[in-house]
Amino acid sequence: MRKLINRLLGGRQAMQGKAIVPQVAAAPRVPEANHFDIGLKDAGYDGWYRVDSGELYEGFAIRAEDVVVDVGCGDGGCALFCANRGAHVIVADIDAVKVAATTQRLSGTPAREVQGVVSDANPLLLPDGVASKIISMEVLEHVDDPAQFLRELVRIGKPGAQYLLTVPDPVAEQLQVGLAPEVYFQKPNHVRIIQRDEFEKMVTDAGLVVERHEYCGFYWSVWWLFFWICKVDLNNASHPLLDNWAKTWEALMDTPNGEHVRRALNDLMPKSQVVIARKP
Repeated sequence: MRKLINRLLGGRQAMQGKAIVPQVAAAPRVPEANHFDIGLKDAGYDGWYRVDSGELYEGFAIRAEDVVVDVGCGDGGCALFCANRGAHVIVADIDAVKVAATTQRLSGTPAREVQGVVSDANPLLLPDGVASKIISMEVLEHVDDPAQFLRELVRIGKPGAQYLLTVPDPVAEQLQVGLAPEVYFQKPNHVRIIQRDEFEKMVTDAGLVVERHEYCGFYWSVWWLFFWICKVDLNNASHPLLDNWAKTWEALMDTPNGEHVRRALNDLMPKSQVVIARKP
């Protein structure tokens, strides 16, 4: 997924695969389906990374006047989107190497200011009410105390601040039990599976008002199941099963009812739950 974000924000175009060598000299060159590029297009269908409107996710717009805090920033794909909108961006992560690399990555962007904070979020080393936009994607399933973690996110938000929070969906997570290596469900990785109603309750119990609770990424739910079976390196995830899944998904999306089917599958077995919330 990080590779997907990096490709998107680095300006690569979708469907930039290798060419199939034709058997007949006069045959046209047809691009192969690339599973990360297909996933990139799928993320766009789900409402992610809307450059024209400045929305990191549909309904979560980033403006130059925003102070954005990305907690659990990882490789910084979301932070890069916000920096390119001219916002003041603060990246926070428990991994000092990632914070340093992401801060450096954002240094040449139009961001008003870039800050890096190394923190386990207990507490976050930031003042009260500093941010107008708070992002925390795929983090709550890792932390020891989700309630404490969310309290810190709420504390650093201004009144009216908007929050973009995601966690893995329980259906897709449960299917990975027995397929993913045991370490996938061990600290510091996923220490809990968060149910759909539980996620929303966590957010409201922290004092936030949920504006939207949506589901996305069926394509990636299946991709990860196949990935564990293929036993390939994530940095070079080439395998006929993965490649054929990308081609199948692309063929589906090219049909007249592809979008309808995609939405139905997202509701059934999404990769992630997405909550947009606001601090009163």
